[in-house]
Amino acid sequence: MTPHPRRRRRGEDRREQIIDEALKAFADNGYHNTSVAEIAERCGLSQPGLMHYFPTKAALLSAVLDYRDRLDYDRFAFDQPLHGKEALLRLATLVDHNMHVPGLVRAFTVLTGEAVTADHPAHEWALRRYRTLERYLTESLRAGMADGSIRSGIDPASVARQVFAMMDGLQLQWLVDPDNVDMAALFRAYIDELLTYLS
Repeated sequence: MTPHPRRRRRGEDRREQIIDEALKAFADNGYHNTSVAEIAERCGLSQPGLMHYFPTKAALLSAVLDYRDRLDYDRFAFDQPLHGKEALLRLATLVDHNMHVPGLVRAFTVLTGEAVTADHPAHEWALRRYRTLERYLTESLRAGMADGSIRSGIDPASVARQVFAMMDGLQLQWLVDPDNVDMAALFRAYIDELLTYLS
């Protein structure tokens, strides 16, 4: 039997609330130091009530990571092929946007840092995410080399790794010292210098 549309909408709203509160909790305390009971309390639910929507903490983490990936997918326009310079400038726009969503950036940084251990539930997500981003930017740079907007003789995969290392490193510094690190300005200056080198 199909649920009534209003009841289904309430269920979707509740799932979104749980994901939002879990993201904040993971950002504040990390995955291992956050309990399902704490997230349930933030949502005004009992622990069994929360587990009606997400049967395990790992399932909830997966939903949080999927949510964050969807946001990046939309902002970075993965469905639109970009050539070299366009892709790099799009990343600079994304970093500028990230300065306005510190909670999301903190959650990403905390979870990615924890995910370096192979037994962490987010390890495969982090590995897959980096490989996807690097592949996307590598292909964009190769397309730029093919149309002549990027000079030949560079290693696009190496450049892609450097770009994401700079991006994540600046995010970490900004989270630690936001008053003294202008993440967007520093990353844009780096991209401008990189574009000069690649031209």
